[in-house]
Parts: sequence; C-alpha cells; structure tokens
Amino acid sequence: MTGAGRGIGAAVAVRLGREGYRVALTARSEDQLRETAALMPTDTLVLPADMLDPAAPDRVVDAVEEAWGSVEVLVANAGAGESAPIARMSDEMWARQIELNLTAPFRAIRRVVPAMVEQRWGRIVALASVAAKRGEPYIAAYTASKHGLLGLVRSVAAELATKGVTVNAVCPAYVDTPMTDGSVETISAQTGRSLEEARAILVSKQPIARLISVDEVAEAVMFCVANGGMTGQGINVDGGAVQS
Repeated sequence: MTGAGRGIGAAVAVRLGREGYRVALTARSEDQLRETAALMPTDTLVLPADMLDPAAPDRVVDAVEEAWGSVEVLVANAGAGESAPIARMSDEMWARQIELNLTAPFRAIRRVVPAMVEQRWGRIVALASVAAKRGEPYIAAYTASKHGLLGLVRSVAAELATKGVTVNAVCPAYVDTPMTDGSVETISAQTGRSLEEARAILVSKQPIARLISVDEVAEAVMFCVANGGMTGQGINVDGGAVQS
C-alpha cells in the first residue's frame, strides 16, 4: 500500500485490515506510517520509502516477500498535485507529476505482476482521479499523469485478463484530505479569497455539494479487490460529476 501515511491511503489500509489482509505500509514519513499502523486490526509492515526513488518499489516488495511471501494485492496510492497556468508550468513541475503519479505506479505494478501471474491470483488498484476522465484548467501536468495512469491500468488489465489478475483504477473527485487542504490554500493565495470561500469552490464542483470522504474511496478500492469479474475499469467516486 503506497501513500499509506495519511488521507486516502490510511483509510484504505484500515479497510483492508478489517477484511483480514496483512498490510505493508509505505510512504515517505515513518511517523505517519506508525500512526496508520496503530489503527490497523491486523499485522502490518512499516516500510518508509520515497516512490520518486526508482529503486523504492523493488526494495519495498523485496521486504514484503521476505516477511510474508508474494504480494496478492497492490494498492498504488502515492501521488500529489501541483497547479500552474500552462504558460508558466515548468519542465520540473511536469516531470515531478509524471514521475510520481504515473512512472512510480508503473514500477510498482511491474514488480508485483510476475508473482501474481505465477499464483494466478492478484488484485491491482491504482488511485487515479476524475482528472483521468476530463480536463480542468491549471492542472495540465496532473491531468496528463492521471490520464496516463488510467491508460496504464487499462492496458495491463487487458494483458493479464486471462491470468487471474485484475487491474482497476479508482477515480475520486475532491476528497476531504490534506491534499485538498493544500489545493484550498493555493486557491486562496492565488485569488485572495478566504479559505472558506476557496473550499466552497471545490465543493461546488460536485453535484452532491460536499467533499468525498476517505471512507467512500476506501469502499471503492475494496470493491475492486473483492470483485474478480471486474478489470480495466476506472471507478468514479465523485458525487456524480462525471457520469459514465
């Protein structure tokens, strides 16, 4: 479970634990991982790692295999968003978004697939975004990375469809998490609106007129894990903003 230190990642980890899964937790902050581990009802491994490090997926999966054997479920959640008008979007921002939101999940998927195919059972769930389904202004790099992630999911799902391995994406809209808090602060700083007004802008984008909860996203991930007949899908958890 990547990005397991807080927000969606922590909620998904706890949800998997309630279903009896042992969960290996990885993120950059060991302190946050320890907080998640304290909530877990099952055994955990705390494996601090930065998914921007190309070697991190191999090291993490090596540690899981040494402790527990082959990985059965991969939830690729680590990610981040940055915003800027396209004319002021730097090469560095573009590269960071592609590397973290697309290349890092690719490396993790690549690492776990051989064992899943060998045991003819596996579940891969990537946390994408409704930005994988539509474009929004000022987040071109983030949107491109999430479109790419959904494309990766669909291609790998087609490749592994006869191997007992399902590959799906969960596509939330704005979720009540620290990442969204950061977006609110950015909007406030750039527009001069209050934090409350900035948050209301994000809430207004969702027909249910509220932010999505982390538990709602975790339930969608669990559905992807439990349902062996579904693969290659991007499941929207967005309050009805994108109907498909």
